Amino acid sequence: MKKQISTRRLVATGMLAAVSAALMYIEMPLPLMPPFLKLDISAVPIMLGSFVFGPASGVAMALLKALVHLLSTQTAGVGELADFLITGSFALTAGLVYRVWHTRRGALAACGLSIAVITVVGALANWFILLPFYAAAYMPYDAILSACQAINPAIDSLAGYILFGVVPFNLIKGTLVALITFVVYKRISGVLHRWVDRERRTV
Repeated sequence: MKKQISTRRLVATGMLAAVSAALMYIEMPLPLMPPFLKLDISAVPIMLGSFVFGPASGVAMALLKALVHLLSTQTAGVGELADFLITGSFALTAGLVYRVWHTRRGALAACGLSIAVITVVGALANWFILLPFYAAAYMPYDAILSACQAINPAIDSLAGYILFGVVPFNLIKGTLVALITFVVYKRISGVLHRWVDRERRTV
């Protein structure tokens, strides 16, 4: 019975990851934001999965989504790495908090803390990992900053990119994903729980 239930959970996790991977192709730029940062809601299915199945499932879904998009990367893998770090830390934080505090307030706290975490993770990852790697493998720093300055003159340095690009972008994206997740969670979680638990009733 445990094996069958685990199989249903694995299938549900894969389905959520697939939806997330598809949603990642639907993206849009934001005013005054660097052209490399585009908004999408692909983290919503992963957040739902993290709430329902736990933080490990959320991180696994984030990794699967990144690997799928790595097959058609246009950023030498940097965009996929960035997405995994942000989405993975989002799901991990939310899942851990909600597992301990399994109430409506807990869900709100999980979403709020997750937004703060991805903002910090995004800033540190871009400063120490993503931008250096991107500049070495794909586009020099000067070209990156020039492209950003054409949209937002305040982005005239690496610090400006982080402060006026990465930080507000992750705050906006995190807030949007958290709001959608919070609104649809009860309905979607009920469907997922019933589908996974159906195996128990038929054994």
